[in-house]
Amino acid sequence: MPFSVMPTTSQTDGRQPTAAVSAADLRKSYGDKTVLDGIDLRIPAGSVFALLGPNGAGKTTAVKILSTLISADGGQAQVAGHDVATSPDGVRAAIGVTGQFSAVDGLITGEENMLLMADLHHLTRREGRRLTEAADKPASTYSGGMKRRLDIAMTLVGSPRIIFLDEPTTGLDPRSRHSMWQIIRELVTGGVTVFLTTQYLEEADELADRIAVLNNGRIAAEGTPEELKRLIPGGHVRLRFTDPAAYRAAACALDEATRDDEALALQIPGDGSQRALRSLLDRLDTAGIEADELTVHTPDLDDVFFALTDTGVPARNDQPKENAR
Repeated sequence: MPFSVMPTTSQTDGRQPTAAVSAADLRKSYGDKTVLDGIDLRIPAGSVFALLGPNGAGKTTAVKILSTLISADGGQAQVAGHDVATSPDGVRAAIGVTGQFSAVDGLITGEENMLLMADLHHLTRREGRRLTEAADKPASTYSGGMKRRLDIAMTLVGSPRIIFLDEPTTGLDPRSRHSMWQIIRELVTGGVTVFLTTQYLEEADELADRIAVLNNGRIAAEGTPEELKRLIPGGHVRLRFTDPAAYRAAACALDEATRDDEALALQIPGDGSQRALRSLLDRLDTAGIEADELTVHTPDLDDVFFALTDTGVPARNDQPKENAR
């Protein structure tokens, strides 16, 4: 049976969203290895924030500090208005955490897992039983996607306002990943703030309002997915022709284009914006030229990752790219 994962609704009074999570000059080292080297964060309430970075970049360390599991060596951080160092109980009362590895106890049923979490949150048994639909099979028999759904359902016990999801879809099949994305969207619609770490770049592109790229302990760049993509050169428009005469005329009219004589194609640099595309089409119309095929290519988050990190390999992205928009 599917688990019922209901979003938490937060009250709003018309004011601008406040910072659900903020950090200033956050630092953490393990021996002589600096993991976080003075990072700053400000995450508005009711949004999805994604932290990207190569393996070992410090993503999980940041989550552990902000969720009070470990202490920072320096800097300050506030979560839900509580200082993580001086008011950890206040932070814990306001958050839920789903780690990289399932916290589900496979020896007991899904319902019993939920009731255990209800007990830890000091809820009544009646309240606890309302948290899940029938789930009377041992959790060890669940699929990976079902275990992750149960993980998030357990995280939602106590109606947290802020949820930390540390690589929540690692290892899931595409259908289960899409289901998890929908759960996250519903949570945010209900007013929950989601702090997401992921190694699937298209996942951040699909879900995040803002993204930060962590490299060598520092924030290399932060912005919306589109803002980050615009930082990276390489965008272009590709025109293809079937008529060699039209191709030659276009090549003369667009002297900045890179030619591919064998394919009868031209590549024109551009940022993919509507204004740039309109300008190109106007130039073609003025010259009386019509291309048979036009394709706009813009950098994606893979390109951003390569450009902003120095690992030489992208974050793990071994699933086929999906566009769920």
